[in-house]
Amino acid sequence: MATTVEFLRDYGVEIRANGQKRWPDEVKAQIVAESLKPGVAVNEVAARYGLRANHLSEWRGRARDGKLVLPTLADDVFCFAPLVLSEGNGLPLPVRSDQPSKAEAQPLGPIEIAIGQMTIRLDGATTAIRIAEIVRAIGPSS
Repeated sequence: MATTVEFLRDYGVEIRANGQKRWPDEVKAQIVAESLKPGVAVNEVAARYGLRANHLSEWRGRARDGKLVLPTLADDVFCFAPLVLSEGNGLPLPVRSDQPSKAEAQPLGPIEIAIGQMTIRLDGATTAIRIAEIVRAIGPSS
């Protein structure tokens, strides 16, 4: 089993004779990205890589300031889908000049999500949260 030093060197971390470590920006970015996942503690991630939590917090600040570019994680992958609005049910599409309050919101009519040969039909009152859950469950199209 590899020691921590061997493990870090495999990732390109330069470890000097006095124990100081020089972390490549790519490795810093990956560690910061891990620390930003929901439910993950900075201390936990820092301990996993043998660094101080305040060091990791500094890197997170650099990422926030745009000085450290984070990698795209597999969970963050998204894609755009075409959206077609039609007046197929005979009801006119609403024109919104500003955001209506919940009391003013009107259902738009049926919603269809077409993926290849499959079509999912939803009631117009389906919430945006539910639609997002369905789209996430379907997954990225190939």
